[in-house]
Amino acid sequence: MNDLQNKSALITGGTKGIGYGIAEALLKQGINVAITGRTKKTAEEAAKKLNSHGNDRAQAIGLEADVRDYKSQERAVKEVVAQFGSLDIVIANAGLGHFGSVEDLTIEQWKETIDTNLSGPFYSLKASVDQLKKNKGYYISISSLAGTNFFKGGSAYNASKFGVTGFTQAAMLDLRDQGVKISTIMPGSVSTHFNGNEPDEEDAWKIQIEDMGQLVVDLLKMNPRTLPSKVEVRPSMPPSK
Repeated sequence: MNDLQNKSALITGGTKGIGYGIAEALLKQGINVAITGRTKKTAEEAAKKLNSHGNDRAQAIGLEADVRDYKSQERAVKEVVAQFGSLDIVIANAGLGHFGSVEDLTIEQWKETIDTNLSGPFYSLKASVDQLKKNKGYYISISSLAGTNFFKGGSAYNASKFGVTGFTQAAMLDLRDQGVKISTIMPGSVSTHFNGNEPDEEDAWKIQIEDMGQLVVDLLKMNPRTLPSKVEVRPSMPPSK
């Protein structure tokens, strides 16, 4: 997928944070982008902001979609194809975190974490797999270093991210002989609004959302014969403890 012109991408949870940073990077490459959010208003506002950057080679649109609902993901795929003519790239980015002792974690928090972070990427790929096979496309899941490193208070989040890493790697083996490239990106600390954080100058040491965007572009431009199937990425100089 070295030539990215006239390609189209669907990014779940693209209204802010990592998804928004990836959307910005893809637009600069001339890729049409659809970002999803849980409300149409927030998705369209984010798309308008992306389009205000003045890239006349590509367009961003905002769609209301819930990754926890397979039918919602099917509708999003159909809308992208109707708008742009095809779907070539899917970024399964939407995610959330509930943290605390397993004693205190509620059933609702567990279910929301698993449904969003694990079932969501499955639904996104399942809904788009025919388009990706047709167009020799690329699917990328945004997992986490928490998908290989467990920590206290992270039972639900660890379970979801261990799961999405395993799911994506197995899906890569399922589909690569049909021309679909699949990668898992596992970032460490990223400067976003995740878990109530408010990015500021104290987050300068963290991975920035534009760094995540650059990483995705680099994957898309990799020689087609080579597949970085799992990429761990972390801040190069975290604060000393």
